Amino acid sequence: MILYFSGIMSGLLLLVWSANLFIEGAAAAAVHWGMPPLLIGMVIVGFGTSLPEILVSVMSALQGSSGIALGNAYGSNIANIGLILGITALINPVTVNSRVLKNELPILSLGTAVAGYQAFDGNVSRLDAWALLACFLALIVWSIQNGLREETDSLAKEVKTQMTPGSMSIGSAVFKIVVGLVLLLASSRLLVWAAVNISRLLGVSDLIIGLTVVAVGTSLPELASSVIAARKGAHDIAVGNVLGSNLFNTLAVVGVAGVIHPLSVPPEILYRDLLVMGLFTVSLFILCYGFKGRQGRINRWEGLMLLLSYIVYTLYLVRSS
Repeated sequence: MILYFSGIMSGLLLLVWSANLFIEGAAAAAVHWGMPPLLIGMVIVGFGTSLPEILVSVMSALQGSSGIALGNAYGSNIANIGLILGITALINPVTVNSRVLKNELPILSLGTAVAGYQAFDGNVSRLDAWALLACFLALIVWSIQNGLREETDSLAKEVKTQMTPGSMSIGSAVFKIVVGLVLLLASSRLLVWAAVNISRLLGVSDLIIGLTVVAVGTSLPELASSVIAARKGAHDIAVGNVLGSNLFNTLAVVGVAGVIHPLSVPPEILYRDLLVMGLFTVSLFILCYGFKGRQGRINRWEGLMLLLSYIVYTLYLVRSS
């Protein structure tokens, strides 16, 4: 038992450190290669922070652990909104100015609805998974088009301010990318191995482990990025991390895992976890989009409500297990 708990802790710590290493290297390489700031913010940072989720879900799918694969993806989405944006808004209220981010909000809502529809028959088939990946490819194309066109968007300005061109050589950047990827693979394999064995020993479903320990652990890069961005006043980056990550989880993480091995969807995912994910996503849309002249914003009270809602959901999971 001690060995498996140590494996989870070591895997999570190594996963977070290697993800940050990869993102630093990828962002520095993108700057050297002249990639537009908005594209760096949307693709490199937003999607890069979700590499732990996709690798953990891939490893889970290879081992036939659908619970960890789906729990990791959907649980991370719930944690990103409830835990991460809740904490971020408590530290510093978040204002959304970026037109690009506001355009992503309905896309995320639609992606969440598609996830619920696919899970309704109790299975994410390979055809469902390929459909998710096709949607993800379309999203990447859209992101690239926006990155090349919307140079004056507030998110682009924030990313450009945070970047420090020339602070890292291209050789160091590539080295960090390679080392980060290798360590991400190793740490995700370790984490899945430990999580599966812990769930068997404790008699807890691997879904619960995926929704709680694994989901929160793989979301730590988003937490660090969003909190640091909010403290610096880079509000659009803080929200962009969560939006990009949730889109990546919903479309790419579940898509890749489902292509490797069709995923069975227990009834509780449909009426409990997908329902909670949907409610959090709708709340994010209402708070951040801005209606009737109201600017998109998450104040401290709203952040507290998001955080408390996440705590209640987690306690319910623990109690039900």
